[in-house]
Amino acid sequence: MNKDQALLKSFNLAGQDLKNRVVMAPMTRSRADNPEKVPTAELQGEYYKQRASAGLIITEGSQISEKAVGYINTPGIHTKAQMEGWKEVTKMVHDEGGKIFIQLWHVGRMSHPDFHNGDLPHAPSAINPNSKSYTPEGFKDTVTPKEMTIEEIKQTTEDYKKSAENAMEAGFDGVEIHSSNGYLLHQFFNGTSNHRADEYGGSIENRAKILFEVIDAIKEVMPEEKIGLRLNPSLHGIFGMTMDEETIPTFDYIIDELNKYDLAYLHLSEPFNDVSDIPYAETEIAKRYRPKFRGNLIINAGFDRESGNKVIEEGNADMVAYGKPYVSNPDLVERFEAEAELVEWDQDTFYTPGHKGYTDYPKMEEVEA
Repeated sequence: MNKDQALLKSFNLAGQDLKNRVVMAPMTRSRADNPEKVPTAELQGEYYKQRASAGLIITEGSQISEKAVGYINTPGIHTKAQMEGWKEVTKMVHDEGGKIFIQLWHVGRMSHPDFHNGDLPHAPSAINPNSKSYTPEGFKDTVTPKEMTIEEIKQTTEDYKKSAENAMEAGFDGVEIHSSNGYLLHQFFNGTSNHRADEYGGSIENRAKILFEVIDAIKEVMPEEKIGLRLNPSLHGIFGMTMDEETIPTFDYIIDELNKYDLAYLHLSEPFNDVSDIPYAETEIAKRYRPKFRGNLIINAGFDRESGNKVIEEGNADMVAYGKPYVSNPDLVERFEAEAELVEWDQDTFYTPGHKGYTDYPKMEEVEA
């Protein structure tokens, strides 16, 4: 057993004591297969409870409104029934001594009219991402979305606020604003998806404006130090997102402005694919932004035990978020401690209903028994 690893050291996250620096990354798993998109104790509760030895769990993206939906069987946090469902989940995690944040999600143009009674999805501008949306009838081509009015932008900000309030009532330890991976807020930041000519478009400051309005709104209903957010500065070629010469300067500006807040953390992703030949991309996200951001920094994408320990030891992150390894290794922390081999995940069951490939991966002790 090797307990003397950077990943396994405890951490104070803006006043919340975490057992270790291993974070369960938010992952869509499409298990809320009921008409109201409610998480249940039997499925989501069991799944997150099994993984409660993580220093912090960040749930799958959960819709802030009906308009925010863009994938089949994903849970929300905007109705009373959803809130009651999450209440059971957070209790099960807390009973195991875990900490859990919920990721607040709006997919923007990555949705499809099938989710909205035939109405168009909302987005900063009427630009088709030319991607695929996972609908109840399988994958379909995305459409040209409706450009949001100022009123619709203000309503969306209110939806974030109300969902954060619901999350607090459901017993979450905090929220993560999903402003990443080509979804709504990220679509506002990017000059290739935002062609607006009003106060939410044009300059870097205008394109980032909605994010700070969302943070300010959420601050009204919960402590600032329980708010985290996720960014993916070098996302390119995924969900219709492409980088230009203003992309990285936009994230430089956003992250600099975030220093004015007392947030729980900033959660950054390293590039999802090889961007070394993209002239505007940043290939080393943690190294670029650790010196710029004064708060707690979580880094994600492609880390194993060794590289996770290293990025913390080198001072480039405070915590490391793991996605796919957590799918198939509910006791990832214990496996890291034992320096044990990890179980391979079954990609075919990432988004299928039920327990298979979700709550049926064994822990080390069960394998040994």
